[in-house]
Amino acid sequence: MDLQATTFTLADLRARAGGGGPIPPEVRLGVLGSPVEHSLSPAMHNAALAALGSDARYAKIECPVEHLAEAVTLARTAGFLGLNLTIPHKIAALEICTELDETARQLGAVNTLLLHGESIAGFNTDGPGFVRAIRDVFSFDLRDLRVMILGAGGGAGSAVALQCALERCPHLVLVNRTEDKARDVAKRAFQILQTDRLEGPSDPVTVIPWTDQALREQLPRIDLVINATSLGMKRSDPRLVAAGLLTPDLMVYDMVYRPAVTRLLEDANSAGARTTNGLSMLLHQGVLSLEIWLNRPAPVEAMRRALEEAAA
Repeated sequence: MDLQATTFTLADLRARAGGGGPIPPEVRLGVLGSPVEHSLSPAMHNAALAALGSDARYAKIECPVEHLAEAVTLARTAGFLGLNLTIPHKIAALEICTELDETARQLGAVNTLLLHGESIAGFNTDGPGFVRAIRDVFSFDLRDLRVMILGAGGGAGSAVALQCALERCPHLVLVNRTEDKARDVAKRAFQILQTDRLEGPSDPVTVIPWTDQALREQLPRIDLVINATSLGMKRSDPRLVAAGLLTPDLMVYDMVYRPAVTRLLEDANSAGARTTNGLSMLLHQGVLSLEIWLNRPAPVEAMRRALEEAAA
């Protein structure tokens, strides 16, 4: 069975927990989401499991958010070792975990579950995976970079912003269409940084409006620009940053990875900036998840090759 091409359902998981159904018995890891059909995770995880000589396999399971607790219980009954969680489960999972690692607690989201006996341990490998991705692609540590996040009001943008705070980035600029949402994230970042300073050009965290003028004023003080929105997946999507504002000294990270080169990356490449898409974050959060489940080093290069082939 081609587990990359197959998406199982909650009914399939119920059948597996009962001892039957279409989910093969070797599937003991998986990703829950809605929608989840697009996920590339089975490609990299099954390549890794094969490289390690494990007989376990990994699959996609479509699961509405209101059935998350049931799905996790069924997975435990079915002998699963662990699960990844994607939209819309990352925040809802906080309520079903019996224990949380510190990163998941501080980021307020869970993307990895370790199932052991009666325990449901929740982890967040998105933030640490992003740190590894930046080091892998740009050869810089996130803690040494001044960062601007486009789409910092929630979801991936919020997680990356809070990870930047955990890394003690020297300057963090949050940009969001709805400024109040970005200010909520900023307050959480200040709590991590344990400071009450809320505004000012020298403050560690600054919220600005999404206008050309505001971007023009801040970009000269920025090293890394991150797109945490979904804009760029369609050619008709509007520009995130006016092309003339991008400069050769910038690094630009677009969390979108389909297409591999978005309009933002095209504009940044034309300006001479260093660029990459979000495939590296997907890789490194997956590496960390696998190491949690198996308690052994993951075969990073085998996972990278499989992921690049699946994305292509």
